[in-house]
Amino acid sequence: MDFSNRSTQPQAPAPRAQGVPVGSPSTGGKRGRGDKGKWTRIGAMLALLAVVVLLVALIITVSTGPKTEDSYVDGTKLQAVFLNTGQVYFGNIKTLNDKYFVLTNIYYLQTNNSNSSSSTSTTNSSNNVTLVKLGCELHEPYDQMVINRQSVTFWENLQSGGQVAKAVDKFQQQNPSGQKCSDQSSSSSSTSNTAQPANGNSGTANNSTTSNP
Repeated sequence: MDFSNRSTQPQAPAPRAQGVPVGSPSTGGKRGRGDKGKWTRIGAMLALLAVVVLLVALIITVSTGPKTEDSYVDGTKLQAVFLNTGQVYFGNIKTLNDKYFVLTNIYYLQTNNSNSSSSTSTTNSSNNVTLVKLGCELHEPYDQMVINRQSVTFWENLQSGGQVAKAVDKFQQQNPSGQKCSDQSSSSSSTSNTAQPANGNSGTANNSTTSNP
């Protein structure tokens, strides 16, 4: 009789490690979680980089964008403000917006009808026109003028070598403490309020378009 098959016992299957699925490597779950964290960090870095790029682009756009009108005012120079009435005032623009101008250190042209201590040297001898410092008129305004924006035709910066700038500089040198109006009579003060329009024809300053706070 053949007893060879009786001596061979069936082999029991090797026990599996607990918690490890059949056919899956024991470290597969850890590798998946590591890859997910890596991609999360990369995404966060890309988002941060995008925010930085947007901020830089915004700064460049603001710094190189179109200039506003007040940025053209040269604070070291005088400005000439031309009104739609034909009059022109010289001084320093301190405020400029879409509603009003604020002008200080104000001068204006007038025909030379009388001598006035507030007058500067003659700027145009052929037309007998002088440059007058605002302040010694009959109503004694402050040296500040608020001009309605709609009354302004245009304005411009003046070069220091021009006749107006030279006359203003000479007047300031002769009056280092400011002009004095005490020695002026009421008659001379009233005639000094005759402003010269930009077109060369004399006319009275139109206070309806300006105000003096």
